[in-house]
Amino acid sequence: MRYEQTNKEYVHEHSLVHSCQYHIVFCPKYRRSVLVNGVDERLKELVFEKQEAYGYKVIEIEVMPDHVHLLLSINPVLAPSDVIGKIKGYTAHQLREEFTWLKSRLPSLWTRSKFISTCGAVSIEIVKKYIEDQKNV
Repeated sequence: MRYEQTNKEYVHEHSLVHSCQYHIVFCPKYRRSVLVNGVDERLKELVFEKQEAYGYKVIEIEVMPDHVHLLLSINPVLAPSDVIGKIKGYTAHQLREEFTWLKSRLPSLWTRSKFISTCGAVSIEIVKKYIEDQKNV
């Protein structure tokens, strides 16, 4: 069951009620602008595809040519860095299989780095707007 209260969505599970949102940014190796020509749209599909299996919900996603912004709701029993690791591993494998030119451009698709920030200090709407506005920068 889900309901919204003051721009926050609370998830009710067996013995847990939670609302944990994270702003996440990660980049291709060497910050190369390879998330173009269909790779960007396929990446979005792949991220949405694994929501249930990996224990997160996509609130917002924006793919730039050289980095990815995600706003995810993640179950608090899971470590956000582990969830991102799974997303990056799965998407790297799938994208390099489907877009073989990525293999010749990069030794691995993603850097090992990532940015993760909780969204408690600002409203989710502000973070969503920031992510949406990245296309206009």
